[in-house]
Amino acid sequence: MTKLIQILLTIVVAATAILGFRWYQYVDNKQSPFDEVGIALNAAMPGPLNQWGCDRLKLTFGNGHPPHGCAAADGTQWK
Repeated sequence: MTKLIQILLTIVVAATAILGFRWYQYVDNKQSPFDEVGIALNAAMPGPLNQWGCDRLKLTFGNGHPPHGCAAADGTQWK
């Protein structure tokens, strides 16, 4: 039973690390804010992390339309 818990915990930690790296790679990119996986990961982040990610994207792509999760109510302005 202990071995099973250890394996499951390892899988959870590895998945968290991989998804966290993928999210950071998206918010720190310089090519496009419209990567579907990155948008989904950023939208799923808790409030402060989502806001930090949106702020990073706005620094780079602030002149264009914001991606889903970073848009204000009208969909054309950054939040």
